[in-house]
Amino acid sequence: MTLRHAQSDRTDFPAGKVWLVGAGPGDPELLTRKAERLIAGASVIFHDALVGPEVLALASAAVRLVYVGKRSGRHSKDQKSFDRLIAAAALAGDRVVRLKGGDPAIFGRAIEELEACRAAGVPVAICPGITAASAAAASLGASLTLRGLARKLVFVTAHARAGETLDLDWQALADPTATLAVYMGKAAAEEVACQLLAAGLAPETPVALVENASLPTERHFRSGLDLLAIAAKTALGEGPALLLIGAAMADAGENYVAARNSIASPFMQ
Repeated sequence: MTLRHAQSDRTDFPAGKVWLVGAGPGDPELLTRKAERLIAGASVIFHDALVGPEVLALASAAVRLVYVGKRSGRHSKDQKSFDRLIAAAALAGDRVVRLKGGDPAIFGRAIEELEACRAAGVPVAICPGITAASAAAASLGASLTLRGLARKLVFVTAHARAGETLDLDWQALADPTATLAVYMGKAAAEEVACQLLAAGLAPETPVALVENASLPTERHFRSGLDLLAIAAKTALGEGPALLLIGAAMADAGENYVAARNSIASPFMQ
């Protein structure tokens, strides 16, 4: 029996159970073996906007696919409605996969779905996935940490409600010994840069912007913190993007120098 065709006879996925499954950053080859097995064994899959067709293609032909995606300003349903749908499917006897881009426990609102299932008496578990920061660093050929230079790794989200500013501890985040991974950071790039600079982080602090990490449409741009706002507007398209900020993102090659010298001609990798 192949992994792809393994079915739900495994004792960890009986009828009536929910698995929150990390779909990874987009490349189906970056799925865990367990995630692939659970997808193949599901009878219904609730998937978000960041789960691409190549990952969904791993599901059996009989599976019911339910889109529960949320993009800025374009939510198909509110979170509580998602929670009710997931719990109801399990109570009806389905083997439920809630498929989330990246890792369910990193800015994936997993706790709401876990609590909703538990409140309904539905067994629920998490299958972790590769998060976007790991995939982005791998594509860059970079390390998220560097001995003696980047001793900490901090994940934050730049998502805020309409009309609200980011409620983050900028003084703590402006740490030259850390790598800062800013999820959903494209729209907030200007505010992120201004706040970090105001908090004392050096203007020349290296920054990497990665759009559509791990996908064929992936694009990279390297800059300094002082040019981050311009870079985010000129170097990226419409896909989801991650900002990686800190010494670990430094590139001693000529590409980084060219980017700093001429933001009007951004270097794309």
